[in-house]
Amino acid sequence: MKRAGRIAALGGLLALGAAFLSVGIGKGQMTEVLSKAIRICLECIGIG
Repeated sequence: MKRAGRIAALGGLLALGAAFLSVGIGKGQMTEVLSKAIRICLECIGIG
């Protein structure tokens, strides 16, 4: 793959990732993911 093609592919993947992040934040998923991460972390260290 040529350098220009590789850069274009990486740019496309970056744009796709940003779009998915925007959709998730728009649907209110950020707070749900954060609360699950906190719960998992607390269980891992034995507090939760």
